[in-house]
Amino acid sequence: MLVAGAWLGAWAWDEVAAELRAAGDDAHPLTLTGLAEKSGTPAGRRTHVQDIVDEVERLGLRDVVLVGHSYAGVPVGQAAERLGDRLRRVVYVDANVPFDGESFLSGWPSEHVRASIEENDGFWPPPDADDCAGQGLTDAQIARILSGGTPHPGATLTEPAELKGSPGDLPSTYVKCLLDGDVPPPAVAALLDGERWDLVRLDTGHWPMFSRPGELARILRESAAADRG
Repeated sequence: MLVAGAWLGAWAWDEVAAELRAAGDDAHPLTLTGLAEKSGTPAGRRTHVQDIVDEVERLGLRDVVLVGHSYAGVPVGQAAERLGDRLRRVVYVDANVPFDGESFLSGWPSEHVRASIEENDGFWPPPDADDCAGQGLTDAQIARILSGGTPHPGATLTEPAELKGSPGDLPSTYVKCLLDGDVPPPAVAALLDGERWDLVRLDTGHWPMFSRPGELARILRESAAADRG
């Protein structure tokens, strides 16, 4: 199950999903409420968590590798806790990781984001070309992100996560995209010290589903295979 970050929908995974399916794996990209073809609909934290849980249950999936990119790590990590024995592994792709009581915007200077949400009727506007610079993207890939991106429901960014346990309790892989910083955030680094978390480094920028889809698909397949023993 593939969930893209802020402003993006299932379409962002087209190339990764094609690589996975060509290798014989199932791939289920998901658009969260309020984005892409579901754009304009208000949504909060619970909405996006429920979107993921509902899709897994609707498809009858088991042995699920749940993938969250960027913002989507927050609802993915919460949904993973609710999936129980349906879950095989969580993969965070250059993502925020949820912690109980903290929102996506916790822990980093976010006044400009909050102001932007307030000024845009409760939605966070998509990035511009400057935001995508230096991330290993071609001009065509940047154009694709900009043309496909839709405003992101602001409440999903500001409402605090709810977790019964720690994200460190679940088998997880963290994919660190090196052009977006050499090391994971401190909270993630602490989780990587645990027995259930692995780190994979990818020499590209924050949107590897566009810049390195084949390599990202390989990492997802290897992460899933590691749990088969």
